[in-house]
Amino acid sequence: MDSLLSGRQVLNTILCSTFRNSNAEASQLFGKVSCRVSGSVIMGRSNSIRCKAAEIYGQNGQGTAVEEKTPEVAVISPSLDVSPGQPFPLGASALENGINFAIFSQHASSVTLCLYIPERDTSEKVDYKIVEIKLNPEINKSSDIWHILVKDLPRCGVLYGYRVDGPPGWKEGHRYDNSIVLLDPYAKLIEGRRMFGDTSRKMSKFFGTYDFTSLPFDWGLNDKPPNIPEKDLVVYEMNVRAFTADESSGVDPEKRGSYLGVIEKIPHLLELGINAVELLPIFEFDEFEFQRFPNPRDHLINTWGYSTINFFAPMSRYASAGGGPVAASQEFKEMVKALHGAGIEVILDVVYNHTNEADDEHPYITSFRGIDNKVYYMLDLHNPVQLLNFSGCGNTLNCNHPVVMELILDSLRHWVTEYHVDGFRFDLASVLCRGTNGSPLSSPPLIKAIAKDDVLSSCKIISEPWDCGGLYLVGKFPNWDRWAEWNGKYRDDVRKFIKGDLGMKGSFATRLAGSSDLYQVNKRKPYHSINFVIAHDGFTLYDLVAYNFKHNDANGEGGRDGSNDNFSWNCGVEGESSDPYICALRSRQMKNFHLALMISQGTPMMLMGDEYGHTRYGNNNSYGHDTAINHFQWKQLESKKNSHFRFFSEVIKFRHQHPALGQDKFLKEGDITWHESNWENYDSRFLAFTLHDRDHRDLYLAFNAHDYFVETVVPSLTHKRQWYRVVDTNLPSPDDFVPGGVSGVKDTYNVAPFSSILLEAKP
Repeated sequence: MDSLLSGRQVLNTILCSTFRNSNAEASQLFGKVSCRVSGSVIMGRSNSIRCKAAEIYGQNGQGTAVEEKTPEVAVISPSLDVSPGQPFPLGASALENGINFAIFSQHASSVTLCLYIPERDTSEKVDYKIVEIKLNPEINKSSDIWHILVKDLPRCGVLYGYRVDGPPGWKEGHRYDNSIVLLDPYAKLIEGRRMFGDTSRKMSKFFGTYDFTSLPFDWGLNDKPPNIPEKDLVVYEMNVRAFTADESSGVDPEKRGSYLGVIEKIPHLLELGINAVELLPIFEFDEFEFQRFPNPRDHLINTWGYSTINFFAPMSRYASAGGGPVAASQEFKEMVKALHGAGIEVILDVVYNHTNEADDEHPYITSFRGIDNKVYYMLDLHNPVQLLNFSGCGNTLNCNHPVVMELILDSLRHWVTEYHVDGFRFDLASVLCRGTNGSPLSSPPLIKAIAKDDVLSSCKIISEPWDCGGLYLVGKFPNWDRWAEWNGKYRDDVRKFIKGDLGMKGSFATRLAGSSDLYQVNKRKPYHSINFVIAHDGFTLYDLVAYNFKHNDANGEGGRDGSNDNFSWNCGVEGESSDPYICALRSRQMKNFHLALMISQGTPMMLMGDEYGHTRYGNNNSYGHDTAINHFQWKQLESKKNSHFRFFSEVIKFRHQHPALGQDKFLKEGDITWHESNWENYDSRFLAFTLHDRDHRDLYLAFNAHDYFVETVVPSLTHKRQWYRVVDTNLPSPDDFVPGGVSGVKDTYNVAPFSSILLEAKP
């Protein structure tokens, strides 16, 4: 068979994407490639090859939706000069005389390297020479790592994958299928479709690729991360694509929804006052994962990204203008550099608890499952549905297996060293606390290794301390005095109090004061509590005060998805309302939530869009909607700039400016005075307290969740000071927040129903 396929045939039937290479030097390299079809030229074993981690990589593992398969091609003898290569580093790496490929598989019986080598014809179309090289285990395998050096390959633009074969035993936990070209778990760049949501390329495959020709990225002479102390962080959870995908962003169409689009909106982030962004997953994922086969969700497009294909490659379709993987890598770095230049840290939401490879009912074998299912996933070989599912997504990564643990650590180090990110938030992190059989571990090796790793030593590390198997570890997450936690109890208790639930005053006070009941252990600090009222999953802030019930019919799951425990209150009308009273009450409640969040001890996190009151119309699980439901609405922001947004921004900036907020030690006697003598009053929904400051800039705060006015006694002051009203959420803008405050506060203050106040002591 002719080993050359036309560019059109390869692009349409194999890649289903547009390959574009703008590098002139690479084009010259492509023109020099020659395919020498000859007998095997694999050389003898190199005595110098040594396996630096044989003990780790030699240990035993624990134990359909049909992917579009690569068209049949002839398996030809090596057409390029090769040598045995070396086992480390894993993935594709550039050596002086060629490209080294190394992949782990403990149980495989054969591994074939598949190369798609670009060439150009006279019309400048890209043709691909397909070469498949079957590795000889006698000379291309060290311990459980298969490796080969391919000489004289182009140093960029080559696509590659593996065919892996092994034992056929499904009941024994294997999922080998050598008709599928598998993605390298250590691929640093991924080539697939170029444009997000391009339905004409829906079934495209994904291949590893590399770029060893580009110059090192220029991080600048003052290449220093912001290094913001954890006590001073204000985190903004956001989605890269959704931030600028909407036409109202005003971003050039070719940059909408891209890393570069984020750069254009940095002035908004600075105006808001946040100093850290927590990005929803930006590891490569397949937005069409729900459309592989007919099902009730086959109209959805994954826009949140919680379905990882590969742990090293930035999402290629977040590059501008369909630029592809190399552009994505470059532009991601440009985004990080620009955010750092603005004093904003970059925290990545990372998903190591499961992958895109689905469940046993509809197995989607793209990488890990076909390489070594028994190592990479938790299995129960005594159950017909073998994959354990603590993630709620069909599979669970075997995180504390030594090989998988090293993969995760290598990935994290890569994002720190290559991309200069400042930290990580670990999705469903309780999964990372389970052993290879799924049982909880008191001292999980991976969690400890992340905390103790030298490269990760300066990173913020944040856990979502629960999983879908019921392992709820809020306040109990194994932490080594470093791990912070999403405080789910803060979210629930604050929601309940402010909406007016009875019996919540004590819990509300505890949450505002830093959740010492959860975190005052060993050397933990208040900032280890990541306080939030709203996050990407669940109601937006507006929906929290506009809906009593979730409205998820558009998701196609019959309303079964999404949490039923939202602790929300619609203020009297379900959904949209034009009633002035209802609208005013909802506005007050949103301000109350925001004020509570920003004056709490601990690290506050808010959700993108809450600064203008974004609505998803009651959908509390909008993961599959690449529409205005998730996209930031910039025109709505403009309409709220002088009211809702102004209040949110001013409160954030006040937090930055006042030393009594965001302390690095738990409050003790003398730091706070609770103006309360009857904590056991179940019916009380009013809380007032004074935060004391060493410079006598005390703060008085009161929260009234009653449906009537409460007249509160304002404490007297010494040192020739008086109280200034800074916040009263019952007042219209701009009186709801007055920078510097308004003097003349009397001995009592009448706090309106469902409102809150903040007073500051000043000379």
